[in-house]
Amino acid sequence: MIACVDVDYRDPVAVAACLLFRHWTDEHVIGEAVEHIPQVEPYQPGQFYKRELPCLLTVLGKLPQMPETVVIDGYVWLRDEQTPGLGGHLFAALGKAIPVIGVAKTCFLSARAARPVLRGGSLKPLFVTAAGVDVETAAQSIRSMHGPHRLPTIIKRVDQLCRTTGKDLSII
Repeated sequence: MIACVDVDYRDPVAVAACLLFRHWTDEHVIGEAVEHIPQVEPYQPGQFYKRELPCLLTVLGKLPQMPETVVIDGYVWLRDEQTPGLGGHLFAALGKAIPVIGVAKTCFLSARAARPVLRGGSLKPLFVTAAGVDVETAAQSIRSMHGPHRLPTIIKRVDQLCRTTGKDLSII
């Protein structure tokens, strides 16, 4: 089972979403989890993981079993494989037992471990990084995901799920 996770913020509330699927080429999910986190850390430049990591761990902790791989929106490594981004911190928090693949939409110039992945007819790549799995294998997995566009179907759906679930939470 593969988990694709994302978080949306409506300060001071966050919504973490997770979609589960079996195979990289799957169009449809086999499960989902959504968690409302009533308080999140304020954004700190250069330490985004302190805000997002607790949200991801909360939604993953609600699953009946841990996935074999986790896909995040962002980078696993910021410079080299010694400088963790959100995904590197998640990999460590999961005991380095579950591979984490990061899919970023923008280029972080110092991310030397990132592999550009072109999908659909787009000339603008996604940037894939990974921990616990070879980055070339991770890039091929993301390339093979369902969908005709730059962003794979399930990655787009998890983003939409956390953005649209409980849209009025900011007034709680």
